[in-house]
Amino acid sequence: MQDVSATSGKASNRKRTGGQILVDQLVLHGADTAFCVPGESYLEVLDALFDARDSIRLINARHEAGAANMADAYGKLTGKPGICMVTRGPGACHAAVGVHTAFQDSTPMILLIGQVGRDMMDREAFQEIDYRQMFAGVAKWAAQIDVTARIPEYIARAFQVATSGRPGPVVLALPEDMLTEIAVVEDARPYIPVHAEPSAGKIEQLRELLAQAQRPLLLVGGSGWTDQGCDDIKRFAEANGLPVATSFRRQDSFDNHSPCFAGDLGTSGPKALIQRFKDADLVLVIGARLGELTTQGYTVMNAPAPRQRLIHVHPDADEIGRVFNPDLAIASGSSAFAAALSGKKWFDPGRWTDCREHAHRDYLGTIQPPRYDGPLDLERAMAALRDLLPEDAIITLDAGNHTGWPQRFLRYARPGRQIGSTNGSMGYSVPAAVAASLICPDRIVVGCVGDGGFMMSGLELATAAQHGGKPIILLFDNRMYGTIRMHQEREHPERVIGTDLVNPDFVAMAKAMGAHAEMVTETKDFTAAFQRASTSGRPALIVLQTDPELISTSQTIAGLRAAAKAK
Repeated sequence: MQDVSATSGKASNRKRTGGQILVDQLVLHGADTAFCVPGESYLEVLDALFDARDSIRLINARHEAGAANMADAYGKLTGKPGICMVTRGPGACHAAVGVHTAFQDSTPMILLIGQVGRDMMDREAFQEIDYRQMFAGVAKWAAQIDVTARIPEYIARAFQVATSGRPGPVVLALPEDMLTEIAVVEDARPYIPVHAEPSAGKIEQLRELLAQAQRPLLLVGGSGWTDQGCDDIKRFAEANGLPVATSFRRQDSFDNHSPCFAGDLGTSGPKALIQRFKDADLVLVIGARLGELTTQGYTVMNAPAPRQRLIHVHPDADEIGRVFNPDLAIASGSSAFAAALSGKKWFDPGRWTDCREHAHRDYLGTIQPPRYDGPLDLERAMAALRDLLPEDAIITLDAGNHTGWPQRFLRYARPGRQIGSTNGSMGYSVPAAVAASLICPDRIVVGCVGDGGFMMSGLELATAAQHGGKPIILLFDNRMYGTIRMHQEREHPERVIGTDLVNPDFVAMAKAMGAHAEMVTETKDFTAAFQRASTSGRPALIVLQTDPELISTSQTIAGLRAAAKAK
């Protein structure tokens, strides 16, 4: 090992390898958990983690995508960067899906990738990739640490970038020989995230615009909400009688039990909410990016100049006005903005009674189970689950039509959480549920996943069993890639190809991994099955044998075919 000393700053007098320096920085910045698939390219980091095992819990996942998704779930739940470690080449490629999720979901994450030695660079050495290029478009910052003495600088910046402004992922490549090198270098100071706060002048401008509105609507979403922030915005909305919707997969940003709640403007909310958004004369958006799903394909407002007056509050000033030009732009963290509004009663809550009550009534209508005579009524199963869950339960969501049932029929409010990928990443829910159960061992964690998604990451149940996690996975089994089948039947009815699935025995598979497992085929059996899973003391899998004809909460395959033929 080469001995390298710091060239500037006050150096400590303790010699450390690059791996030791790096792990010391993680501890210094408050990291308490890391997710990984081990690799020889970062052995020095793993060795240093052995000495720091009382400070940092290392969770070894079964696939790098699982590890990265676990780190994303950690970031969503804690607000701190989720730490993921993978090896070079294939390991980094597998983990890329989690980086993309963290980027689109605005989740703080740090991905550490082992890299080939510096003396082998640019030869296409074994598993060599330039990660700065590879991750440039899906990370807030992607870099490589080539100088051992600069590890404290890079790690401090990684934490700072991942958590400040609009949170997101940072990727750092770690050349293998850099990690074995010895340096004498001073540790960094603990990072302090930087978040903008609204000025008094901006708050007054907001009040003046709201005073002119006849049909206002609040839209809350995005990341960075604290439990206090969610409570603050609820108290402001209720004090002033304002209707509030949430963006896609951010239903836990606002108490669904509130008389102000209008539903989610995503894929599961009231259809009338879309028209209500279009008809609003003022929209106050707090935290949401106004992306494709939340804006229904960028149709609820005209771009770039909306029909409605738009007040956009977002932690990243560059995000404001990206698609829709606001009348009032406020660069602020969501919870900081909510704190500035907390306790303010500007208007008579009866001023907007009609639009608020109609909006809430529309929402209540969507969570009433419609009549269904089949053996397993998913709507009623979800309604039963709604009554079984404590208020601090955590629900993780995968990608696919099956998520319509937990999104539509469950209700969310802090301290409970809804953890789902907004980028539609299949295979997310099971690793996220495993991470949530390990992070919050005293809370019930329910992961919702389709049969397609489970086959991508279901082996992470073994990770839960190894490390003491107890998530309850609800597997919606309809023997197909349901969302794609829906699009297929709508665009090319009865020309089914590539979307059918032949599945294994999921119950036997889960039991082989040490989980409690059973199948439910009738509605009447669901509650007892869930209670058995809850008291099993192990990770659990409940397979819900669903009717493939019910392609979504509101559509059937027969209906799609009939509509296509009628065109």
